[in-house]
Amino acid sequence: MKIKNILSLAFILCCVPALADETVLTPASVIAKSTPNDWRQPSQDLLLHMQLESGEVVFELAPSFAAKHVENLITLINQEYFDGLAIIRSQDNYVVQWGDPNAQTAEAKSIGKAKAELEPEFYRKLDGIDINYIESRDPYADRVGFSHGFTVGSDDPHKEDSRAWLTHCYGALGVGRGMAANSGNSAELYVVTGHAPRHLDRNVTLIGRAIFGMDKLSSLRRGTEPLGFYETAEEATIIKSIRLGSKLPKDQQSNLEIMRTDTATFADYVKSRTTRLDEWFIDPTGKIGICNVGVPTRQVGDN
Repeated sequence: MKIKNILSLAFILCCVPALADETVLTPASVIAKSTPNDWRQPSQDLLLHMQLESGEVVFELAPSFAAKHVENLITLINQEYFDGLAIIRSQDNYVVQWGDPNAQTAEAKSIGKAKAELEPEFYRKLDGIDINYIESRDPYADRVGFSHGFTVGSDDPHKEDSRAWLTHCYGALGVGRGMAANSGNSAELYVVTGHAPRHLDRNVTLIGRAIFGMDKLSSLRRGTEPLGFYETAEEATIIKSIRLGSKLPKDQQSNLEIMRTDTATFADYVKSRTTRLDEWFIDPTGKIGICNVGVPTRQVGDN
């Protein structure tokens, strides 16, 4: 997959004018001074390529937070379950959702070898996971930070049975469910396309995030039914296919690299996003929310 213009979820790597004072810490200056060791290439085994008529969306999966749901999703994808299904919901400033429009009827598409129900993976034990915390007075978590590129909230580590969980930032990929906690099985998915709905944290299983092509989802026409569901089948967007990167020919695989979130360079990047010293800012806040940091993404070799 050849990509000329790569947009991170919060920062455009090009088109930012260079400042005369190179000592000023800005997102652009941090990226410009980064080294190859500050970047990582995601595993093709954990990349999902969604093909729509309008183009491609790429997601990175997070099995360290939702191993069972990721495994079930991969089973569905390898069975080509999503091919020909549809995006059935686009709610303004909230989410886009896709799956089988006939899921609750006798005409439902078979899920084959995938499991119909899974115990929720809303969170995991804090022990055994590396998190690079940031300074943020977060209203939904005792502490927030990044784990291998994913935004994470956690309990105070001094609490008994402390937990960690993925957060509902823009681009977060989640598993739809009904009223029962175990009713999600990765056959119905959604992505956050609006202001971060953090009240959903620890109530829905998150399994990854979009790293490319979010414009293909956030620009979809809004549904007119309650919660943004489409009223007619004609309004829905057909999914041509969803494939794992490792199952695609080499020339169709994503060619992206993501800034590592466990480095001094990323710590500087967070600092530069927290107190904006760019000339345009008159009164920088000096504070930041976890969903406002963004993890830079670029084409391999674009430095």
